[in-house]
Amino acid sequence: MIPSLPNTWWSGALTRVYLLCFLTFLFLPLLTVALFAFNDAPYPAPPWHGFTLDWFFGSADHRRTGLFSDSELLGSLGTSVVVALWVTSLSVLIGLCNAFLMERFEFRAKGLLAVLMLVPLVIPGVILGISILAFASRLAEFFNDYMGIEFEFLRPGLPLVVLGQFSYIAAIATLTISARLRRFDRTLEEAALNLGASRLATLQTIILPYLKPALVGSAAVSFLMSFENFNTTLMLVGANSPLTIMMYGRMREGATPVLNAVSLFLMLASAVLALTLMRKGDRRNESN
Repeated sequence: MIPSLPNTWWSGALTRVYLLCFLTFLFLPLLTVALFAFNDAPYPAPPWHGFTLDWFFGSADHRRTGLFSDSELLGSLGTSVVVALWVTSLSVLIGLCNAFLMERFEFRAKGLLAVLMLVPLVIPGVILGISILAFASRLAEFFNDYMGIEFEFLRPGLPLVVLGQFSYIAAIATLTISARLRRFDRTLEEAALNLGASRLATLQTIILPYLKPALVGSAAVSFLMSFENFNTTLMLVGANSPLTIMMYGRMREGATPVLNAVSLFLMLASAVLALTLMRKGDRRNESN
């Protein structure tokens, strides 16, 4: 609606009802999960049986193993963090290289390469995971049969999970960094070079500081996308299961409020990360 134009009472009422329905749909499931993480019952759903912290701090001695006493669940959480850190590092590094390649160089089939880089984003995660698994397994069998060399990283396991997630998350990092690099004023770089600065010094002191918001943003997005990935990870995982796979297995066996506690913990961690990035962005804007 345009504020300067007269609005009928029913259009304003419909707008408020729409916003209320949308926010309810968005936040009610999250609030329900958070609330029943404190429910004193062996199942993560109504009715309410009273308040308890057992699903966070309970131990096997109390017949309830809470989140912070569940070594298997904490191990899967650590596995997810390790995988996400590797995927983030690779995605940001390759995304930065791809951004310079696409924005600073002209070559034949550049448009085709740009399209091919985006293909993993439109392929379903399950199909992508199956394709990577089939290709890696065939490659591992080839080296094993004809050369007698066993490459364990081509077998289902964490290295293959990292490669599988990296195959499409790198494209997102590339798009984020390229959008920032495209707006860079090349005259600043040319002035530094004319004053005697080397290309490496120009990159370190001018270009990378300018790209820092995009690098931080792409790192945050890459980490979160890797951490929550399920479809691709399910096809490539080995003995060490990340958190999403572990929670899926627990749900199939019978859910308990421990999974609600994990969900609440991750929601709070994501909120802290988002607020931290927002505060840094506000401080940077104020300094500018």
